[in-house]
Amino acid sequence: MDHIPDEDWPSVGEASHEVVREAKAAGVWIFGGGVERQQSTIVATDGTITAGPVPETKAVVGGFSIIEVSTREEALIWAARIAAGCRCAQEVREIMFDPES
Repeated sequence: MDHIPDEDWPSVGEASHEVVREAKAAGVWIFGGGVERQQSTIVATDGTITAGPVPETKAVVGGFSIIEVSTREEALIWAARIAAGCRCAQEVREIMFDPES
């Protein structure tokens, strides 16, 4: 989000929070939050711990939103609204259903 001038952060924050309020009102919002800009840690299946990608050299996940909608198309519509609010492209993925829950 380095492309956003410092003076625009208050309006970006408000626009982003407005989309969240709309998603909550629509009953699709589950959870979301920002992610600290830091190097990730990778824990392998054998427990080995290594440093992950450095944020300045790889794409950075700045946050996430979990919504529950009926179709992928609806998810894409919400992603477009979130992208406009936070002025950042959004990656859309489906969470696998857990029949045990």
